[in-house]
Amino acid sequence: MIVQRGRFISLEGGEGAGKSTLLAGLRDYLEGSGIVLTQAREPGGTRVGEAVRAIVLDPQQQELAAETELLLMFASRAQLVREVVEPALSAGRWVLCDRYADASYAYQGGGRGQPWQRIAELERWACAGIKPDMTLLLDLPVATGRARAAGRGDADRIEVEADAFFERVRASYRQRAAAEPERFRVIDASQPVAAVLHAATAALSRLVAEPRR
Repeated sequence: MIVQRGRFISLEGGEGAGKSTLLAGLRDYLEGSGIVLTQAREPGGTRVGEAVRAIVLDPQQQELAAETELLLMFASRAQLVREVVEPALSAGRWVLCDRYADASYAYQGGGRGQPWQRIAELERWACAGIKPDMTLLLDLPVATGRARAAGRGDADRIEVEADAFFERVRASYRQRAAAEPERFRVIDASQPVAAVLHAATAALSRLVAEPRR
């Protein structure tokens, strides 16, 4: 029997965009549509990746160089692709991932100033040609997102950055979305939770309805 390859959906957005809340709603929607789903996150998603996550987000690691951060992110990503994403897709499962390679263009590229060409080369090598079928970008003003994130507890190493950093992150995400409109769906994350979920499920309904590959 030929197993139809699964679909890969990534969810992107800045701090306080509501990704965690939306992920739960999307999981319910997809599984309710009869889709067998694997959920993942970045950095993390594997034993190796979670160890990398602890380093990257540790507020005590402020000496971490931008180049080191970039390499660590792709080390975690390479492990996730090979251990989780590719096996799931090959088995016909869909993958719903909290961040993927676009996050490095936004955070390490836009935020840290790492050259996009360098990130693209790392993506080609680490991601083994695997790109999301659809990327949902939760977009909202930086001030709104930071106000939301402020109530979540102690800030991690990324969250302590200044507003200017997150403005660059947002601009980079929007630039990515404009460059690949066939893959990205930009959602106004300043809307109520129910409206955001409705917009996201409406976007995914096209993939759900398409014949499996």
